[in-house]
Amino acid sequence: MENDRREILMRLKRIEGQVRGLSAMIERRAPCLDVLTQVSAVTAAMKRVGAVMLQAYLEECLAGEVSGEKEIRENLREFQKAVSRYINWA
Repeated sequence: MENDRREILMRLKRIEGQVRGLSAMIERRAPCLDVLTQVSAVTAAMKRVGAVMLQAYLEECLAGEVSGEKEIRENLREFQKAVSRYINWA
């Protein structure tokens, strides 16, 4: 998970820079198409962060040691909720 954590943080820092760039574009009254292109890039980058997080969750939390069937079901239920939130946002 440590590699995933580093990758996610790097992606988020890049996104942070993109969002600052968007603010600057709005302030200098950049053309709408340019702003929308950047919004699209930020949205796609956030979706990729979500995908990396889902994969990490699968590998670390669901594939980790569990003590029984009840815990497996609870983990799956929590994962389903997370996937549902992610899909509804995406």
